[in-house]
Amino acid sequence: MKLDLDDAALFLRVAELGSLSAAARERHAPVSQVSRALVRLEERCGARLMHRSTHGLSLTDEGDTFAAHARRLLDTRDELAAAFQHKRAGPSGWVRVSVSPVLAQTAIVPSLPSLYEACPHLQVDVLADDRISDMARDGVDIAIRTGAITGDNLVARQIAEHGRRLCASPAYLAQFGTPQHPDELAAHHRLITNSASPVLNRWPWSARAGQPRGEAYLAQGHTRSDNSVVLLELALRGVGIARVNDLLSQPHIARGDLVPVLDDWFDRSRIPIYAVMLQERHRLPKLRACIEHWARWLEGPAA
Repeated sequence: MKLDLDDAALFLRVAELGSLSAAARERHAPVSQVSRALVRLEERCGARLMHRSTHGLSLTDEGDTFAAHARRLLDTRDELAAAFQHKRAGPSGWVRVSVSPVLAQTAIVPSLPSLYEACPHLQVDVLADDRISDMARDGVDIAIRTGAITGDNLVARQIAEHGRRLCASPAYLAQFGTPQHPDELAAHHRLITNSASPVLNRWPWSARAGQPRGEAYLAQGHTRSDNSVVLLELALRGVGIARVNDLLSQPHIARGDLVPVLDDWFDRSRIPIYAVMLQERHRLPKLRACIEHWARWLEGPAA
């Protein structure tokens, strides 16, 4: 069988995106070109690989078989090319990373100048979004995620950890006072809460607080936002007390722009930060280079 690997790669993207037109837009090519590539594959395989209907596209049984083998062929091609390129000039090519806006701002974006200095042939495409991406469908090489990782086809490497703590600006505390007990929060203070993730408004007690295990303080917001960076800015501006990610708050605490509040009362347990990759791609040198760099970068801010 004479198989064009570019046609095979295009077939996989059509299957992942579920649309000829979406694959065509991604390649900046006409839909007719994508359609002809699929016809060529079906002719060479001697079988229909996709069902086409008004409801979209779906793989036939033969299409499922072809997709499994095509992925292995393409992964082998990429690993082979990367191995030789790595020996000639170091890691190279595009790396698409999916990351929350917080981690994009505090880690990925600031780290790029030194990453490019170490690996000048790398190029990084940053998808900064709080949603959990479908890595295969969205063409994501690395997803930076926190907490538990699930998925049979995923490989996860812990690169750092982070926690959260209550903070307020010196100006706010000068006006409203520094709380000494959580009971003072509702009675005398203005709290900043997250409108997009209610779970983040359940502030867990520390073991030293003497509260029942699993219980949390339910914060009622005087001001709310759906964006962690905005929550930080509100705290910096003296709007109220916020529970802020350490990656965001630590540099401001070090400069004296924010002051930790009620540390003894609220839990500061650390949560792992993982770099997640599809199992068939995690050995690529360009991905390893990025992950190792970001793990070193996060050692400072995440500590």
